[in-house]
Amino acid sequence: MNSDNSPQINGKIIFRIVVCAVILLVGFLGMTILGKMKKPPAEAPIEERPLRVEIHEVKQENITVNISGYGEVKVLDKVTIAPEVSGRIIHVHPRLDQGEILAKDSILFTIDPSDYQTARDGARAEVERLQNTIQLFRKQLEIDRDRLQTIERNRDLAKANYLRQKKLFEQGGSSLAEMEKLEQAYNTAVDQAAQTAKLINLYPLQIKEAEKTRAGADSRLASARIMLARCEVSAPFTGRVAATTLETGQYVSPGQPVLTLADDSILEIPVPLDSLEARKWLRFNKENTHQENGWITNLEPVECAIRWTEDDKSIWKGQLHRVMQFDPNTRTLTVAVRVKGNQTMASQHRRLPLVEGMFCSVSIPGRSLEGVFRLPRWAVSFKDTVYVAIDNRLKTIPVEVARIEGESAYVSGGLKEGDRVIVTRLVEPLENSLLEIVHKDKIAGESP
Repeated sequence: MNSDNSPQINGKIIFRIVVCAVILLVGFLGMTILGKMKKPPAEAPIEERPLRVEIHEVKQENITVNISGYGEVKVLDKVTIAPEVSGRIIHVHPRLDQGEILAKDSILFTIDPSDYQTARDGARAEVERLQNTIQLFRKQLEIDRDRLQTIERNRDLAKANYLRQKKLFEQGGSSLAEMEKLEQAYNTAVDQAAQTAKLINLYPLQIKEAEKTRAGADSRLASARIMLARCEVSAPFTGRVAATTLETGQYVSPGQPVLTLADDSILEIPVPLDSLEARKWLRFNKENTHQENGWITNLEPVECAIRWTEDDKSIWKGQLHRVMQFDPNTRTLTVAVRVKGNQTMASQHRRLPLVEGMFCSVSIPGRSLEGVFRLPRWAVSFKDTVYVAIDNRLKTIPVEVARIEGESAYVSGGLKEGDRVIVTRLVEPLENSLLEIVHKDKIAGESP
């Protein structure tokens, strides 16, 4: 049975193969015919498309380097006021609220002075008593000196009577009792004169001792008056109330901080600068380099521009004042920029004055760069190369960058006067590319 069906199966296979081959042949012939019927496209001419770029013809300039930093505005004079005596608050200034401006010598608050008035009155009474005692001693001294003269005269008379009676007694013309009575009177006069002289000699010592006691009483009186005066606390300067915790009826103790007063007429901004940047570009007075101490004191007081970071259009003028500190951990040199008087005030360009707490950028004029070329920062690659136009072709040349400041880069080497530097931002352009040049009059950071 199998042998009978084998020729039939082989015939079907051969038939199928033939049909497939015919179909493929017909398809190939059709594609060939269609291909010969199609016309080839015309060849377009190959043209080099130029890069449209802006250029800047560089020229050498002398540039004043500006060192930039940031800092928070602080009040130069800020005083924390604490009472020097204890007691209960009986009066507080009616405008003693945070943010209020109080004039110099305004009474800020008053402490109950009753105890201190009593102490003052007692000390004053003691001084008056001692003064009266001293006057009494002095008056008594004058009286006793006059009295001593009388006593000495009585003594001399008693002595004369005694000697006369003694002479009569020796001649037998007087009794012993009468002579002894005169002798007793003479001795009494001598003793009285001696006692009075002793008192007179003691009076200067008593007066001196009383004067020392009165000096101590004067000190206590002065102290009592000072303590009484300290019951009223006045403003040491015209300033702003920065903080207060005072209430009428509150009990306060000496040294307890109750009020902070700030003088906004003089402000300072501490500005940290990179120490290498500061060393290289800050201006120093050569005349003041010889000094006995080792601190930086010869900083030149240049005028600085201050901008509030919240509003770049608000610009104030300050003055570089001193070097505050050097931080070895961050390698920063902190300088102080001071703003005085009406320079802090608002104007038609500034709606707000410069006040404590504002975070500002500070631009400090430094030393000069001479003979450099100013370019936009983006015109110099991170590899310190620039693109220049030479015969309308793009060329890449290396340069030496002296400084990058804001949106400007200052090139000190690699360029020459009149070179046409491409200032258009390009991403990996082909070397020697054809250029379509558009001149650029001004570049970023260049003053008009």
